Amino acid sequence: MPEITRDEVAHLADLARIDLSDAELDHLAPQLTVILESVASISGVAGEDVPPTSHALPLTNVFREDVTTPCLTPEQALSGAPEVEQQRFSVPRILGEEA
Repeated sequence: MPEITRDEVAHLADLARIDLSDAELDHLAPQLTVILESVASISGVAGEDVPPTSHALPLTNVFREDVTTPCLTPEQALSGAPEVEQQRFSVPRILGEEA
């Protein structure tokens, strides 16, 4: 597996909006290479005859049945709201225009 370069770590940090110093970039590049090699070695252990699983033991459906119960009307739910707009809670915007 090819090594992860310092420039690739800097690019990933930029995408994640993480400000890393030069020393941190130099320190993280070899660590990320080791992590990726470890993941590759683990994925090579399981053969074609081993099905992928998310749990060591089989699980049964633990969800309850969907049962309709009486609930609040929109007017009741919004009666205590400080601001309402088109039958919805009106809240202040927390994100700017940047995307």
